[in-house]
Parts: sequence; C-alpha cells; structure tokens
Amino acid sequence: MKEGQNGIFYITGESKAAVSTSPFLEGLRQRGYEVLYLVDPIDEYMVQQLKEYDGKKLVSASKEGLDLGETEDEKKHKEEEKARFEPLCKLVKDVLGDKVEKVCVSYRISESPCVLVTSEHGWTANMERIMKAQALRDNSMTSYMVSKKTMEVNPTNEIIKELRNKAEVDQSDKTVKDLIWLLYETSLLTSGFNLEDSSQFATRIHRMIKIGLTIDDVEGEGDDDLPALVDTPTGNETNTKMEEVD
Repeated sequence: MKEGQNGIFYITGESKAAVSTSPFLEGLRQRGYEVLYLVDPIDEYMVQQLKEYDGKKLVSASKEGLDLGETEDEKKHKEEEKARFEPLCKLVKDVLGDKVEKVCVSYRISESPCVLVTSEHGWTANMERIMKAQALRDNSMTSYMVSKKTMEVNPTNEIIKELRNKAEVDQSDKTVKDLIWLLYETSLLTSGFNLEDSSQFATRIHRMIKIGLTIDDVEGEGDDDLPALVDTPTGNETNTKMEEVD
C-alpha cells in the first residue's frame, strides 16, 4: 500500500475487464492507491463479513463516503466547489426525482462527468445483479434492498461545467433537462447498473444523432413522451447546436 493510504480499497464486478475500466477507480489511480479487484460472486458475501484486515478497514470504491485522504487545501477547495455547484445539484435532483436519493460534488472521479454510488450499507450494483439472477430470490427482499443511489458530479469535467453555465441562464431549458437524463442513464451503465428503459435511452441518443445530421422528424413519428433535445438547427446554427449538446 502507498504511504498515506488509509484503507484497503476494493471494487467488485462481473469480470476484471469490467472493473478495470470503472470510473470509480479514477480518483484512486490518480493518487497512486492500490485497489483489489474482486470478481467472484462469493466476494460480495465475503466483504460483508470481513470488515477489516490487519487493522485496515476494507473500503468499497463504489459506495458513498469514500475518503481519499485529502489535504486541508483540497478540502477547502472542495467546499468552494460544492457551493458553486449547489444550484446545479439541486436542479439535477429536481429533474431526476426519486431516481436518486441525492446529488453532490465528488472527487472520486477525475475524468468522467458523473457516477452513481450506493449507500455504505446497501448493495453494490454488482450485488444487485447477482441477486436478480437468483432463481429462488425473494422479490420482496430484492425491492427492499435495492440500492439507494447518490449521483456524484465531477466539477472539473467540461460537460458538467457547461451544464452548470446553461442552467444558470435558464433552468427550464429543455435541453438542460434532457442532457441531465442522458447523464443519468449513461451513469447507470458506467456504474454497473442496468438501464430501466433501454428503448427510451436509445430514443434520446437517436435524437442527438439527428441533430448532428440535421434530420427533421417526419410528421407523426415523434414521441409524445420525449420532447426533442433541442429545436432542429438550420443553416449556420448546426455547429452551435452541436456544441451546446456536447
């Protein structure tokens, strides 16, 4: 373990390939911390009982409350960023409703715009997958133990920065709201969860592609449940609209 690492960090998943590309590792890698890859189903049950080893607490990289051993300057900077992004976090929570328990600023990620973490004592995304695969599972228990998700946003990511800027101009902008939903749905995938409605996610992606190709919707083909991401651009507006979506 690197000097200063205050816990044994681990991440669970379906395979080494899946966990090695997880956004949860970005902040830990940036600090040079070691992380255990636990990819066997039994590992999920094991870490529930083995709380610590050799005086070091086992800490999940995908659960809330991750302590990266920040310096006082880093903590001060984090509080400043938290204040700056508080209006955006509130807007994201309002848009997503009960899909997430809360939205906050995080430094566990250094490249990705956002991730979905679970509560310290709840199931991980991988544990949810394992339990849903059980042939004799208790559905009432599954619904009770389903993970309460917290959305953590990366204040250094350009997408989040631009989203904050657009939200400051007009919080009712339908582009902002649709992009929030896209960020949530992509975070489900990158954080190891299953999409609740893959067809709706695909529809949003297809509309973004149409914007890029300047394709008008044929009358009667629109989806009443999903307003267009932005008005279809014309002429010289195409590049500007694509930049806004990016």
